[in-house]
Amino acid sequence: MDRPRQDTCFKSVLGVIGNTPLVELSRITRGLEGKILAKLEYLNPGFSKKDRIGLQMIEEAEADGKLKPGQTVVELTSGNTGTGLAIVCAVKGYHFVAVMSKGNSTERARMMKAFGAEVILVDQLPSSKPGQVSGGDLALVEEAAQRITKERNAFRADQFQLTGNSRAHYLHTAPEILRQSNWKIDVFCDYVGSGGTFAGCAAAFKEHDPTILCYVVEPTSASVLAGKPVTNPNHRIQGGGYSMTELPLLDKKYIDGYLQVTDEEAMNVARLLAREEGIFAGFSSGANVAAAIQLLKNEHQGKTIAVLLPDSGLKYLSTDLWE
Repeated sequence: MDRPRQDTCFKSVLGVIGNTPLVELSRITRGLEGKILAKLEYLNPGFSKKDRIGLQMIEEAEADGKLKPGQTVVELTSGNTGTGLAIVCAVKGYHFVAVMSKGNSTERARMMKAFGAEVILVDQLPSSKPGQVSGGDLALVEEAAQRITKERNAFRADQFQLTGNSRAHYLHTAPEILRQSNWKIDVFCDYVGSGGTFAGCAAAFKEHDPTILCYVVEPTSASVLAGKPVTNPNHRIQGGGYSMTELPLLDKKYIDGYLQVTDEEAMNVARLLAREEGIFAGFSSGANVAAAIQLLKNEHQGKTIAVLLPDSGLKYLSTDLWE
């Protein structure tokens, strides 16, 4: 059941998660045939789509008895999932430990600490640069998360493994988009991190209409899912493109194609979103819209393309995205 949003006084901020607006990007698409419909996920309480999965994973773990009252929750994060989990754990009374690479923006760590989370920052590889988290950096964070989970006998809210990640989008995000668009979308494209958003949305879209085409978006320099060689694992588009070929939640039967976006394209479109649409979003939002523009310029002229804007530009004020 969808959570109501209007004319309601919620018992906690958890009731506000989801039911974000869908907006047509009519200015950034001037001169193009077709539409881009953007789901404003940065309007969730933690300013990202990951609030949805934080709530879904914790509630499913409670229902299954895998998460016990008073138990510590641990998760690897680039910052957004950690923020969502920090909010949910704050309301529900769990201690949350976020394990994050030092390469992620500092705003994310500060937000999680503000919500009461314990934040453990993991050093990057010697070859990595701040703001450019590679698959190798993420592997170091995963090692630390596993160790801490064992040491503290904690519940691991593993976004790369738990089906609550994809179910949040299958049960809520995609049905919201369908209703808000009057059931009229032709294409969906999504920048892949854990793969949960793509997996859940694509499954729901194709269940509604098998002709809806679903595309995976990756960095041009790290498009391993498309079978391309990694030329620069230290790309700028935070929150995904980790050069991981094994993503358990990502069902390849729903993938109709792969799109590549450069760092410059993602950043330029994120800036255009702010200047022309009044939408202040992050790197991956720019990547999703840049990919959708590619489709409108080429094989999907005249179509209606749905994308998510995963998080807020406020999370990148310390980066050169807004210099």
